[in-house]
Amino acid sequence: MAPAAPSDPASSPGRVRPLAGAVAAGTVPPSGRTVAPSPLDPGATLNPHGIHRTLREEFPLTYDPLLRAWVLSRYADVATALTDGRFTHGHRPGDPPCARAHVDVDAEALRAVTERTAYVLARRIAERPQADLVADFCHWLPAGTVAAAVGVPYRDMMRLVRGRAAGALAGECGGQIAVREKALASFLGNVLSDPDLVAALRDAPAGLVARAWTESLRRDPPVQIAVRRTSAEVPVSGGVVPAGASVALLVGSAGRDPERFREPDRFDPFRNDPGQLTYGPGFCPAVLLAGLEAEYALRALFTAMPRLRLADGFRPTSTGLITRAPRSLIVRPGG
Repeated sequence: MAPAAPSDPASSPGRVRPLAGAVAAGTVPPSGRTVAPSPLDPGATLNPHGIHRTLREEFPLTYDPLLRAWVLSRYADVATALTDGRFTHGHRPGDPPCARAHVDVDAEALRAVTERTAYVLARRIAERPQADLVADFCHWLPAGTVAAAVGVPYRDMMRLVRGRAAGALAGECGGQIAVREKALASFLGNVLSDPDLVAALRDAPAGLVARAWTESLRRDPPVQIAVRRTSAEVPVSGGVVPAGASVALLVGSAGRDPERFREPDRFDPFRNDPGQLTYGPGFCPAVLLAGLEAEYALRALFTAMPRLRLADGFRPTSTGLITRAPRSLIVRPGG
């Protein structure tokens, strides 16, 4: 039987379940909690992982009043929801825009402008004693790809980015730029945090860079919560999601599920259980395009700055609830 609709909070599982009812039913989780934490709780901006762990282990299906949605947090359930036709893109007023329009782009032209932009940006940073890769590199590179996609001449790209007009160039896909910035920032932060990995990737083939990129998307996806709507009842861990319900998919939690990944909190491009979530045919292609940018970004940065490293004492810190990434990456271009 499907759980009661959210309008009946007394019978909804998770954070709205009353203590007395849970005790009487013998369903109190091992921790003794009878109210599920919310991904939007205070403190989640800096560290959502403890909340995600509690949700995966004790509340795999719960209704969250703050999100106004049922919440799925386990890898198996999130992976199903991202590809199952019964979960649709139910955009509500106020939801972030996703790519619902696509531009035909010449692949070789796209590669050329991405490579050129990456090298120009890297050379500008190389002569500085210190730089912020988020502000000076990640903020600019994705817009160059957008400019190429819509036919803006390269000579105009920097002016457009400086005025933040480039976001409008993508139309309904304007959110792609911000997502790609965050994906690139997390990727570079993960790589530069490990000197041994920096050495391995400096002259690595594209295949190894791609593995590092995939691993970064698994561990630190730029989009932490994706929203879907059910067209029918769907059985999941912990119960059944009702038909016509909004569902919040905790992508960030799914990527760190120990039932799917060994040592899930560790960034390891060489892991023998690699993988990332497949977002289905309707997903905004922002993160997929960012893979190309990541390849050329790393190549350009290491070519222009062979001794590139994080500044002394600096460690990347990710923030954000719906989207998440480091706000800064302070580096020493000359080592």
